[in-house]
Amino acid sequence: MKVFILKKRKDFVKAAQEFKVVVNGLVLQAALNLSEKAKDCCFVGYTATKKLGKAHIRNRTKRRLRAAVAMVFPSLAKAGVNYVVIGRHNTTELEFAYLTRRLRDAINEINAQIEARQQSPSEAEEKL
Repeated sequence: MKVFILKKRKDFVKAAQEFKVVVNGLVLQAALNLSEKAKDCCFVGYTATKKLGKAHIRNRTKRRLRAAVAMVFPSLAKAGVNYVVIGRHNTTELEFAYLTRRLRDAINEINAQIEARQQSPSEAEEKL
């Protein structure tokens, strides 16, 4: 599946309001994208706040997140979903294989949340 970059602030804000998973090294947020051009692809945005440190640290954090997303998202991301990956204080220090495992766990959890919300209420009650 193709993965495109989120660029508009409103898409980042919408993702922050819908689904969220926090794991060691990153935060993953998601929102459904109902536009026609998002039917067979997903969008990803990256964030690293000034709390992380100076510009070179924020840049390294986003580079590592982009590399991890390039490995994980083509096979696991759901079409029609906007994802936002947020770097945390230890993203640059974690071993890269561990970071990709945590991203894989986070995307699986987000996808489960999305599927649970898309089910009808009666089906959700049956699973409980």
